[in-house]
Amino acid sequence: MKRRATAVWNGNIKEGRGHLSTGSTTLNQTQYSFNSRFADGVGTNPEELLAAAHAGCFTMKLSLDLTEAGYTPGALKTQSTVTLQDGKITQSLLQLEGDVPGISAEEFEKIARNAEKTCPVSQAFSFEIVLEAKLVG
Repeated sequence: MKRRATAVWNGNIKEGRGHLSTGSTTLNQTQYSFNSRFADGVGTNPEELLAAAHAGCFTMKLSLDLTEAGYTPGALKTQSTVTLQDGKITQSLLQLEGDVPGISAEEFEKIARNAEKTCPVSQAFSFEIVLEAKLVG
């Protein structure tokens, strides 16, 4: 399987603007700029997209692992916060809340930690990944 995305940038770094598009058209000329990356401008940025990819991949992998362990997940909610510091991405913090009937907190934590280590996006990252898992419900 291969997925593709295209970035177009016009102008210099501070006043320029760009847009991102994906093959699926989920992103379709979605704008990004210096302000959307380093301030509060409208649009997306690479770190936000990495966070979305990590949260989505991890949560799907966790659902798979829980199902394979004999559990039926109710709701799984993961927030990823990607940190850009001194020009380098240094961390992805995964904050997970899971409603999984019949599972102990210890088993949930064990399966979540395995999913964090084995999801394809986690494996692609070379920076620190921190997982905070909380069983709710």
